[in-house]
Amino acid sequence: MLVRIVRMTFRPEAVTDFLNVFRASEDRIRQQPGCRHMELWQDADAPNVFCTHSHWDSAEHLDAYRRSALFGEVWPATKRLFAAPPVAFSVNPVTANSAQLPPPDSVL
Repeated sequence: MLVRIVRMTFRPEAVTDFLNVFRASEDRIRQQPGCRHMELWQDADAPNVFCTHSHWDSAEHLDAYRRSALFGEVWPATKRLFAAPPVAFSVNPVTANSAQLPPPDSVL
């Protein structure tokens, strides 16, 4: 499983527009092949900052969504509302026993 977090900072006056875009698309995103979970978070201290938190069966499923017509509709409508570039990253849930160690000569 792959967990995807996307942190988005919106212009304060654009938050309502973003929420409308999200509301209109959230169920369709959840229905994408490989999407197991998706929710919206709002920053506790900055009401114009939101994160999407989604679970995907694999990176391939996430990539397929990012190539879909739905993403081509949702992302441009969302992107035009930003006050700052988004921060997106993917992680794999692990335990201390299953985490991969970096190569000995790598620099973090």
